Amino acid sequence: MRVLARILLNGLGLLAAAKLLPGIHWTGGIGALIVAGCVIGVINLVVRPVVTLLSCPLIVLSLGLFYLVINGAMLELADALLEPLTIESFSWAVAGGLFLALFNLAIKLLFEKEPEEPQ
Repeated sequence: MRVLARILLNGLGLLAAAKLLPGIHWTGGIGALIVAGCVIGVINLVVRPVVTLLSCPLIVLSLGLFYLVINGAMLELADALLEPLTIESFSWAVAGGLFLALFNLAIKLLFEKEPEEPQ
């Protein structure tokens, strides 16, 4: 159930980014949005950890700002794999990656249960 929710939220975040950011365009329907959520999930699960590990020195040197470049690169990869997604430039991909990271953080803060303290 949690995986399905994550897929749907990735698709919803992508749609919200396309509606709010003028450099990101989405032309697909609901089914394609679910596929996009799966693609983004797989990219974040498989490719992102490898890229993050290889770019550790750059992340440390930039005090974590290189994560923005990694987010943009992952969104550009999704653009290459998804026909309905069009991103005009790498700067829009970085902006979209930042938007998706903030969207996922907001969703996590809103819906994550706080652990109960033992009594």
